[in-house]
Amino acid sequence: MIPYGRQKIDAEDIKAVTKSLKQNLITTGPTTERFEKAISKKTQSKYCVATNSATSALHVSCLALDLKKGDWLWTSPNSFVASANCALYCGAKIDFVDIDPSTYNLSVKALKEKLKNAKKLKKLPKIIIPVSFAGQSCEMAEIKKLSKIYNFKILEDSSHALGGKYKNQPIGNCKYSDITVFSFHPVKMITTGEGGVAVTNKIDLFNKMSQLRSHGINRKPKSSKNKINSSWYYEQQLLGYNYRMTDFQAALGLSQLKKLDRFISERQKIFEIYNKNLKNLPIILPFIKKEMKSSLHLYVIKINKKNAEIIRNKLINYLMKFGIKTNLHYSPIHLQPYYRKLGFKKNYFKESENYSKSALSIPVYPGLKNKELKFIILKISTFFKNKIY
Repeated sequence: MIPYGRQKIDAEDIKAVTKSLKQNLITTGPTTERFEKAISKKTQSKYCVATNSATSALHVSCLALDLKKGDWLWTSPNSFVASANCALYCGAKIDFVDIDPSTYNLSVKALKEKLKNAKKLKKLPKIIIPVSFAGQSCEMAEIKKLSKIYNFKILEDSSHALGGKYKNQPIGNCKYSDITVFSFHPVKMITTGEGGVAVTNKIDLFNKMSQLRSHGINRKPKSSKNKINSSWYYEQQLLGYNYRMTDFQAALGLSQLKKLDRFISERQKIFEIYNKNLKNLPIILPFIKKEMKSSLHLYVIKINKKNAEIIRNKLINYLMKFGIKTNLHYSPIHLQPYYRKLGFKKNYFKESENYSKSALSIPVYPGLKNKELKFIILKISTFFKNKIY
């Protein structure tokens, strides 16, 4: 099988994890702190909080931004469900902003219109989560301008985008957001098995997220409510969670982070080969704005023919016969059964729905062999040229 994405683990990674497992402390400790500092350096952010998943990072970020019952959070329907679920974890209300038809990111035009209407209805969002889909940043400067007008916080879900750039600066520098989240799931840019981080430039958000990821417990004498200065003393000040990353996960992350630029370079070569060899087929290739540097997490093609959904589904099954696995990123969140129960229906976000009927993610990951790449291109080309649909 050729998967649509996978991790690339080498002997150096295994050595780093093995060494960590031989240390006295294998839960959250000094290696996690080193990993956090390394991520901050890479993203040019001031602070970093490592968690056991990007979902956990989104949750503690929402809590740190004081999202609560009665508040609204808006995000893109074209994302993994965690981008919306984090609002519901806090008891808040969720809504969506439709996507741009070329980048598949949250549409600034749609956002402006929705904000105007929400102001009239007195239903403005407390937080907006722009999602850096497939590794390409949203138009964050424009969203930041709107945040000043409508007074909302920005939580950037850049789970796909570590190593990418916006306006020639690293995604995650938090120039245009309060907090940015990254994922280290095995199919992402680097992996810690499962894991995530939240980065920020604000010390109060950092302190609160750090506390929330570990049961809401404070161990710092200076901020002790009971003014007890002792090495053994701790006190729970918030209702927190056990969202900690282990040191052996962080060791893997540190080892992987050294190879991030090389991984993105490998993805770039795959993109270039796909672009060259698939351009004359009835499909729309990924569009990346010139001023953006994408991390190239996904290579999404769209069927550019009538009955696109039927043809796309036949292509999925055809490629599977030859051991080529593909995926859809994403089926719109608002049409998931759970969200339909909340009142969302078809035709609410038409761009997202139209996109999901014709989109397909084909394999792209470091370690994809040239012969596998040629085989994928051959089979996709054969499908269309022989009109197997």
